[in-house]
Amino acid sequence: MTLLITVAAPFKHSRKSSMRKNELVYYYALDRKWMSTDQANQILRRAEEEGLMSLENGMYAPRFDLTAITIPIGFKPTSAIFERNDPAQVLIGRIAKTTSLQETEIVAEMNQTIRDGFDNHLLPPGALVLLAKKYGVHFEDLSDALMQSVKKG
Repeated sequence: MTLLITVAAPFKHSRKSSMRKNELVYYYALDRKWMSTDQANQILRRAEEEGLMSLENGMYAPRFDLTAITIPIGFKPTSAIFERNDPAQVLIGRIAKTTSLQETEIVAEMNQTIRDGFDNHLLPPGALVLLAKKYGVHFEDLSDALMQSVKKG
């Protein structure tokens, strides 16, 4: 959510629907002093990769409803906005939210599935997909990221 607010802030404060890259970098790094220019460029790349902004004809535009976002008074993003979300952790959170179970219980069930159902021959992302299917939790948007995490590991 913090990344979403960070992306929305310059558009809401300037009341513009699109901005050039240098305007956004200026806002983040020099006007608000939230981050360095390199970090501001990193945020723009990440926002584009995650589908929060689009780049057309040299202009960045948000791909979400700006009116639905409220910028808290005194908002300043934390360093967490530079961290990538672990797709397995995101899926654990979704399953926990849908089932009203604790995340630790989901992890325990994942481990039990790996151990009992597959004799320890299943990776955690695979077990999480099975649990997501079991509980009817949407996971398709995380499929590519989960596959990449398996390949990295």
